[in-house]
Amino acid sequence: MTAETVISICLGIGLSASVGFRVFLPLFALSLAAYFDVWALNESWQWVASTPALVTLGVATLVEVFAYFIPYVDNLLDSMAIPLAALAGTAVMLSTVADLSPVITWALAIIAGGGTASIVAGSSSTTRLASTATTAGLANPLVAVVETGTSVVMSVVSIFLPFLALVLVVVIFFIIYKIYKKFKKPVAKTS
Repeated sequence: MTAETVISICLGIGLSASVGFRVFLPLFALSLAAYFDVWALNESWQWVASTPALVTLGVATLVEVFAYFIPYVDNLLDSMAIPLAALAGTAVMLSTVADLSPVITWALAIIAGGGTASIVAGSSSTTRLASTATTAGLANPLVAVVETGTSVVMSVVSIFLPFLALVLVVVIFFIIYKIYKKFKKPVAKTS
């Protein structure tokens, strides 16, 4: 496995985690990176660097980001976000992974890309649902700011420092795990 392949995998995983917070923002960042020749995409994904793709993903990003600031609309978006994040995470990995056989590329795309995006999107949706339940949606815009900011940071770091992005994904998973353990209630045994 070449260094380029490892870097491309780190990029894909980092962007997949970012997709878990906002579906279109990392795709737009990847489109920008490809458009300005910061990152080369696989041959079949060159269309992502096109002007129509850049404009479409840019508009979709703006709509998605602003829609998450509307309480209850954000929860509706979350109901669609997990399957869309899984698809987008898979697509991001497919578009970035270099020099691997199709079988390994697809396995990585589905497991590492789609899986990472789904885990992050699921925890993000749970956070928003808890915010809605406890604050009647008043704190949801704050949640949206944190998620959007995290998606921006993860996208930029993934494109320019892919190895650091992989470390940040591990940190995000650790935080998700700690929050899950904190809120998981022990099951009482009945005799």
